[in-house]
Amino acid sequence: MAGVTDRPFRVLCRRLGAGLAVAEMAHADPALRDTEKSRTRRDHVGEPGPIAVQLAGSDAALLAEAALWNISEGAEIIDLNMGCPAKKVCGAAAGSALLRDEVLVARILNTVVSAVRREHPQVPVTLKFRTGFTRAARNAQVIARIAEDAGIAALALHGRTREDHYEGSAEYDTIAAVKQQVRIPVFANGDVTSPEKAREVLRHTQADGLFIGRAAQGNPWIFREIASVLQRGVVHAPPSDAEVRETLLSHLDALHALYGEARGVRVARKHIQWYCAGREGAAAFWQRVCTVTDVAAQRAAVSAFVSA
Repeated sequence: MAGVTDRPFRVLCRRLGAGLAVAEMAHADPALRDTEKSRTRRDHVGEPGPIAVQLAGSDAALLAEAALWNISEGAEIIDLNMGCPAKKVCGAAAGSALLRDEVLVARILNTVVSAVRREHPQVPVTLKFRTGFTRAARNAQVIARIAEDAGIAALALHGRTREDHYEGSAEYDTIAAVKQQVRIPVFANGDVTSPEKAREVLRHTQADGLFIGRAAQGNPWIFREIASVLQRGVVHAPPSDAEVRETLLSHLDALHALYGEARGVRVARKHIQWYCAGREGAAAFWQRVCTVTDVAAQRAAVSAFVSA
């Protein structure tokens, strides 16, 4: 599985081997539904199914209503986010901040699952969360039991607390403990950066699968590389410069089409940085390409750099 952002990248990851790519987190508040950012996040045109939409919020009724609305718009899986560590999300008592209130977690999960089952029994509701809010208060096992009792279909557990953000190393003992206590599928998340690490994490946790986020940024080939090792025991060759160039340019074209030229060029910059990281001269190139505001010039600069 992949936790990724914009639609072009979701489509790309699915094409290159990801089992499921989840849409970027959307807030449950209906007042935010028609903003430009929300409209692009819920654009699923051309995506291979199943369409998985991730929701954030702290109001159980609003989350249930948002789940039903998104299903009416084409969502085939509803994923609830209780893992985001961002300050603006936790400041609104959403994301991983919810882990501090187990009663509220139960209310949210029961309310959303009940609403979806009543109207759309074929649509599963899943949960993404962390091992706890702080290292001293890891409660992932309690949250997992609450989730299973509420009817959550699967869990994706990041091996860090909110206190950790993305620092240090993910720990997998908690994921292993959760896997031992629940009957529903558990996906391990955190620091899965290579086929070797994927195999190690699966062996340690006995998880049913992996959830990959940051490691796919600029490297959508990670999914086919992991699948090749796990399924066939064969190390897949890395992408050639020609494949990197073709893939990156295709990605840029899709970003420009989705966001329009001005915003598309800006959004593309972070992707260019991720794709080009590690190449000789990448830092200087990224500084130069960040001053480019024209679609054709951005494409030409990228094509020339990756071909160099």
